[in-house]
Amino acid sequence: MPALLAYGEAVTLPLALLPSPFLGPAVWRPVADVLRANGFDVLEVRAPATAPRSPADVLATYLGAIPTDVAVVVVPHSNAGLFVPAIVSSRRVGAMVFVDAGVPPRRGQFPLAPSDFRAFLAGLVDDAGQLPPWTRWWDADVSELFPSAAVRDRVEAEQHRLPLSYFSGAMSAPPGWDEGVAAAYLAFGDTYAEDRNEAVRRGWTVTTLSGKHLHMLVDPHPVAAAVGSMLGEMGIRPGRDVRM
Repeated sequence: MPALLAYGEAVTLPLALLPSPFLGPAVWRPVADVLRANGFDVLEVRAPATAPRSPADVLATYLGAIPTDVAVVVVPHSNAGLFVPAIVSSRRVGAMVFVDAGVPPRRGQFPLAPSDFRAFLAGLVDDAGQLPPWTRWWDADVSELFPSAAVRDRVEAEQHRLPLSYFSGAMSAPPGWDEGVAAAYLAFGDTYAEDRNEAVRRGWTVTTLSGKHLHMLVDPHPVAAAVGSMLGEMGIRPGRDVRM
């Protein structure tokens, strides 16, 4: 795939903020507001009206938010990262910024969850094979992931219950999906340390902020600034001349 950004060229591209399939666009909204205030054109994925039943449903939601006629920067969080190769195959992607997200392999099929995690999830399903909402998967108190009870309520209102069968699916990474596309990785602490290390191995720009998995809710200004800084290194600028 040819590079969309020539050396030394500065361009303006809209940013597609992709939430995890298990959550919704509320997790990105504070950062989206900061980015817009600083001149970026931000596209948000709408929360689907019904729960996705398969990876194809999730991909359709993402693609529905990304125009077909312009290049974009995809900014996936968490498991949304696993869908980037399919998005690259279907849309014009000028750059990628993975945010505490899974990094797909360079080529071939890969599972949506490793076998040990699927076994963990199997212990959570009800008699109909449905998983609880994401915030109820964990034994630990997840309240520390949110800056307030009100923000948690907004995020939880967009959660869907997925079937366990969703995790039996697999995605495919076509050879060369991550070649010729500027890429960066923003980590929150060490939750996704293995994926961050893979980004380092691929030569991506990598930044780590101290925080937990939903740090974009807790401290959106530094997250937006980090994304903006990495985009600047790629030659991508805001549509308006406003400093971060």
